[in-house]
Amino acid sequence: MTPGSQHASPDPRAGLAAARDRLAGWLTGVSLPLWARAGVDASDGRFAESLALGTARPGEAPARPRVPPRQVYAFVEGARLGWPGDAEGVAMRGLAAFQADFRCTDATLRLPSPEGEGGPRSFDLYDQAFALFAYAHVAGRVDGMRLRLSREAARLRDGLFARLAHPSGGFEEDVPRRLPLRANPHMHLFEAALAWEAVSDDPRWREMADGIAELALTRFIDPATGALREFFDADWQPAPGREGRIIEPGHQFEWCWLLTMWARSRNRRDELSAASRLFAIASGHGICPDRGVAIMQLRDDFSPLDPLARLWAQTEWMKAALVMMEEAPDEETRAARAADALKAVAALEAYLAVDPPGLWRDKLRADGSFVDEPAPASSLYHIVCAISELDRVADGAGLPPGA
Repeated sequence: MTPGSQHASPDPRAGLAAARDRLAGWLTGVSLPLWARAGVDASDGRFAESLALGTARPGEAPARPRVPPRQVYAFVEGARLGWPGDAEGVAMRGLAAFQADFRCTDATLRLPSPEGEGGPRSFDLYDQAFALFAYAHVAGRVDGMRLRLSREAARLRDGLFARLAHPSGGFEEDVPRRLPLRANPHMHLFEAALAWEAVSDDPRWREMADGIAELALTRFIDPATGALREFFDADWQPAPGREGRIIEPGHQFEWCWLLTMWARSRNRRDELSAASRLFAIASGHGICPDRGVAIMQLRDDFSPLDPLARLWAQTEWMKAALVMMEEAPDEETRAARAADALKAVAALEAYLAVDPPGLWRDKLRADGSFVDEPAPASSLYHIVCAISELDRVADGAGLPPGA
């Protein structure tokens, strides 16, 4: 693959298939081998927080609790996409180290205190979501792990409901109450619940997914504009001040994709209009016309707020465009959404054009220059998710022959 290369095609299906081949080839032939070699401590299986551009040297900072489960997912899904390396070994050693570092006796995942074991550990709802997400993918892919991780995940889930359930749906950030409440951890808890539905017959996963979907549709999404807000007060009303006005195009795309997958599974075709509106807002207002990338933030009147463009938002643009292509009502719209997906591919590939191959840039400034910093490991999850979705649809799902 040559990142950033031209890949326009008169046949959207052929263009998507070619993009899939390039990206999957980059992932399985270049990136995962590099991260398995340089991004994993050979002595204990711990994952690096980042790798330096140029040298691929691991950063000195320890990985945040959200990073190891993302890497576990990336390797097990990477194996499904064709990586022939020891994905199971990397994932299982990494999972064991993750639990040793962060798992508490109540099954929550917490960052150890600077004072050591005697001090309080910090809790983040976001970290719990990624633990559940990784557990689901390991349970579904690694022989002998389903029962053990089903029990572990159920214990964590049930503890969250017992301790943090909000009376109007969703979860508090911690006890005592911490504000603002955030949509973002709920998005990833939603993703984790849907992943568990695929590998478990426990009905509480479906209930959890349905509850978060309803919260998004009734509280997170503004009924007047159709945009999904990020921050809320204690009653799930928009947070006061600047925070309550923030709209993130990347998250509009990500919720679009998740709500579409959920609505399909429930035969809730009426709810697809909300997902379609999220896509329209993000694609219509959140793509910089000069750089061709999804930017970080808008205000609730859809004016630009933060023009920085993160890598992850480009992957979510791709996923949302792909499901909107599948849901398109006519051939013209399907071709337009396929073209959107290819624009997102082009945007992503610009971030991947680095030395050594297999790493990436993370932040593109408004002036078109990249921030000079190490490649964050956390981005690999987003990249793999996008390639996985592209792989699912690239052979023509949603497109009639010859479209």
